[in-house]
Amino acid sequence: MTHVENELKSQPECWIRAAEQAGRHRGALPEPGERVAVVGCGTSYFMAQAVAALREGAGQGETDAFAASEFPSGRSYDRVLALTRSGTTTEVLDVLAKLSGRTRTTAVTADPDSPVVSTADDLLVLDFADERSVVQTRFATTALTLLRAHLGLHTDAVVADARTALTTALPHALVDRAQFTFLGRGWTVGLANEAALKLREASLAWTEAYPAMEYRHGPISVTTDGTATWMLGTAPAGLAEQVRATGALWIEGGLDPLAELVRVQRLAVAVAAARGLDPDRPRHLTRSVILAS
Repeated sequence: MTHVENELKSQPECWIRAAEQAGRHRGALPEPGERVAVVGCGTSYFMAQAVAALREGAGQGETDAFAASEFPSGRSYDRVLALTRSGTTTEVLDVLAKLSGRTRTTAVTADPDSPVVSTADDLLVLDFADERSVVQTRFATTALTLLRAHLGLHTDAVVADARTALTTALPHALVDRAQFTFLGRGWTVGLANEAALKLREASLAWTEAYPAMEYRHGPISVTTDGTATWMLGTAPAGLAEQVRATGALWIEGGLDPLAELVRVQRLAVAVAAARGLDPDRPRHLTRSVILAS
């Protein structure tokens, strides 16, 4: 069994621990009314998109998400929240260093001994969700669970759905599809982006991700009978029928969207296995991107 398989299966327990931690770290996390930016790279950037949409949707304050390399240094924020599994990613450390002394910063990481410890003002360590794999699964979803719980949006039902996602068979013939399209709305747009990334990283699959309503403005034209189109969350009225009319396989799971992402992680491993690939050794990727100075 691969590292990524073992790690994705541990997510229900990781989520329980993260939710318990949320109440103990309120001072380190964004307060209601603060203007907040959330930054990350790769998977962490897509989790940042989800966090930003959830927080603003909950009426907690204006919240933006940025790839760390694209952070607009001229903007003013009350706090910048950085998501970084390794705590060593160059772009994240650069943002935090530039903000030192003028904007409060919080980092969520898996490694208590990484450089981010001395760079951020506040630190939350989810070392129990660290990973040996290059491909992120449990750290990303555990960090998002921590922040959902902080917003009062996490329930025990989410954990139950994750367990269901780990034990329920994937749709028949899904692994054999040539193309995978993931759709989201609101906070699940970030999850859709992450779902597409997981398939790309682990299995070299042709994947796309869109806001669900935007999918109809052009991208649906490349959908065929070799496509699986997976909706994370509730689909707009009429979209399922339009997708089925293309011949594509339509998937709209009834689980919490974060649990649906667990199903996608399982799919990524399954597609990799079907193609003779090792998801623990994704092509051209490393656990952390550290750029030469």
